[in-house]
Amino acid sequence: MSTPSLKRYAWLSISAALATIFLKGAAWWMTGSVGLLSDALESLVNLAGAMMALAMLTVAELPADERHAYGHGKAEYFSSGFEGLLILLAAVGIGAAAIERLLHPQPLQQIGVGLLVSGVASTVNLLTARVLLRAGREHRSLTLEADAHHLLTDVWTSVGVIAGVGAVKATGWLWLDPVLALLVAINIVWTGWKLIYRSTGGLMDIALPAEENALVQAVLDRYRAQGIDFHALRTRESGARRFVEVHVLVPGEWTIQQGHDLVERVEGEIRHALPQSTVSTHLEPLNDPASHEDITLDR
Repeated sequence: MSTPSLKRYAWLSISAALATIFLKGAAWWMTGSVGLLSDALESLVNLAGAMMALAMLTVAELPADERHAYGHGKAEYFSSGFEGLLILLAAVGIGAAAIERLLHPQPLQQIGVGLLVSGVASTVNLLTARVLLRAGREHRSLTLEADAHHLLTDVWTSVGVIAGVGAVKATGWLWLDPVLALLVAINIVWTGWKLIYRSTGGLMDIALPAEENALVQAVLDRYRAQGIDFHALRTRESGARRFVEVHVLVPGEWTIQQGHDLVERVEGEIRHALPQSTVSTHLEPLNDPASHEDITLDR
């Protein structure tokens, strides 16, 4: 994984956040729309999240050392969780502003120009999100994926706000603006919760997704057809890196060299099926009862 390339994407996210803060802040200042204010506040969250992403990507890409033998990949979960928390806090702020405006309606100004400026900001976010999402999937970076999904949510939020403010201009119903801001707050609460939930799962060593586990099982099944058996399969992920552990049961009369050659092939095929994987195997004789009693042991 290329450290400079991932940091470059984080800097792109920071630049986009700064640009959209300026543009959306200008749109709010021109119109006085609390809906556009909520959109601008979410861009502040984008900036904080992008800065946290840069810091955690720097940590996550550090090589393994004596104190962190499995690397520093879990730092990415802190970034995703932090961004989720910021989103929840922004939702509270947006909701409070919307309720105040609902109780004390105010007319909107320069709606046409304000919506145009907000539309430009949304376009910046959309293009940035597509770049980050592609890079996140290519490099298996939860940080970049989380940032991309947040920006995409911001885009749809902006579309809704623009539609709502446009509806206010067309109908004169001032209550539409704060009501839409409340809907925005509810929407980003869901986004924040999903980011926090996914981060917590990573920190708790949740197993790999079902489709990735199926790839491992497919490799093992090919060897089962040859009389080899497996059990105690365990998987987890740490940021971009996957970890796979499994016990391999072979005929007891095999030599150490035969067993070693087999597990080397098994490990290689799993790594080929799941790139960026660390695979650990434990070799056992098929005909030893003790081999079948350690499935549930803490080892």
